[in-house]
Amino acid sequence: MGRLDGKVAIITGAARGQGEAEARLFASEGAQVVLGDVLDDMGGQVAASIGPSARYVHLDVSQEADWAAAVGVAAGMGSLQVLVNNAAILRPAAIEGTTLEDYMAVINVNQVGTFLGMKAVLEPMKMAGGGSIVNISSIDGQQSKNGLISYTASKFAIRGMTKTAAIEWGRFDIRVNSIHPGGVNTPMGNPRNDPRAEKEPYVYQAIPRVGEPIEIAYAALFLASDEASYVTGAELNVDGGWRAGTITPGLPGTDHVVDYGYDSD
Repeated sequence: MGRLDGKVAIITGAARGQGEAEARLFASEGAQVVLGDVLDDMGGQVAASIGPSARYVHLDVSQEADWAAAVGVAAGMGSLQVLVNNAAILRPAAIEGTTLEDYMAVINVNQVGTFLGMKAVLEPMKMAGGGSIVNISSIDGQQSKNGLISYTASKFAIRGMTKTAAIEWGRFDIRVNSIHPGGVNTPMGNPRNDPRAEKEPYVYQAIPRVGEPIEIAYAALFLASDEASYVTGAELNVDGGWRAGTITPGLPGTDHVVDYGYDSD
C-alpha cells in the first residue's frame, strides 16, 4: 500500500522544481494529484507523464475563482485530504529599490495564495473527515537576508498563518504544518543552473551542499500522510543544518583548518 492511498492532493507550483517532485512522489505513493500552476504547457506535460492519477489545472493562487476550479477538479477525483501550498515567487531588491508593485506581487502569490488555498480546502476536508495542509515557508520565514524584504515578509506570514489554522481547525482533524527549506536546487534557488551553486554557498553548513527537490518532497509526504497524525502547527526545517549554526574555521570539530588565532586549550 502507498502512504497516500485513497487521498486526493492539490499541489501548487507543480509545473517544475519542488512542486513537480512532490506531485510525482505523491502519485507514486497512491494519491490522486491535482497539479496547479500558471506554466500551463510545462504543468500539462508533467501531469501527462505521471499518468491517469494526475490532472493539471491552471491555478493562479492569488485568484479565488482559480482555487474554486481546482477544488472542483479535485472533488471529481475523490476525497480531497491534502493540500501543499508550494507556489512562490522571489523578486530580490534592496528595500529602497523595491516598488510597491513588486512587493505586492510577491505578497499576493506567496502569502495571499496560501491564505486562499487554506480557505478553499476547508469545507472539502471537513466533509472528508480531516486532512493535511502543508505550507511551504522557508528558512527566510525564520530569519532574513539582505534583498529579501518582500519574500521574507511573505514567508514569515506563512509561518504565522500555519499556526492560526492549526489551532482553529484541529477540531476537524485537519492538520496544518509548515516546511522551511534552506537552499534548494530549483529554478528559483539556482536560476542559472550553475554547478558551483550546489556546493560553494554551503561550505560552512553542517551538510555542505544544496538540497534537492525530492528531499523537500519527502518531508511534505510525511506531513501529508497519516504517519504525522499527531503533528500540527509544527515547523519542519529541511535545510541541511543551516539554522543550526555554521562551521567556524579554526575551532575544533572541523577539518576546515584555518588558524584564526583561537586558543584551543
